[in-house]
Amino acid sequence: MNKKMLGILLGTTLMLTACGGGDESKEPEGDSTQTASAEEKLYERSCAGCHGNNLEGAAGPKLSNVGSKLSKEDIETIIAEGKGIMPSEVLKGEDAANVAAWLADKK
Repeated sequence: MNKKMLGILLGTTLMLTACGGGDESKEPEGDSTQTASAEEKLYERSCAGCHGNNLEGAAGPKLSNVGSKLSKEDIETIIAEGKGIMPSEVLKGEDAANVAAWLADKK
């Protein structure tokens, strides 16, 4: 197997194991008096593996200020269609729209 194929296989495996593989039973870290929004919980379960628990970026880009660069519609399109190594439809329908709106507020 050549190096390029091995790199693609390794990258795909890493992406698939990191994205959406969170432990749903874990409490979010931080102040226990603060409750995470439904959108934040969806993000934590579906996106944080690649984009970081605090939107700081990891295998995927940081999203802490994504709303200053992309509109809700742009973010929703990326969620639906994927981009780069990000797979399409990590979230669907209303979940995707709600997380896109939540991320669009990150300026």
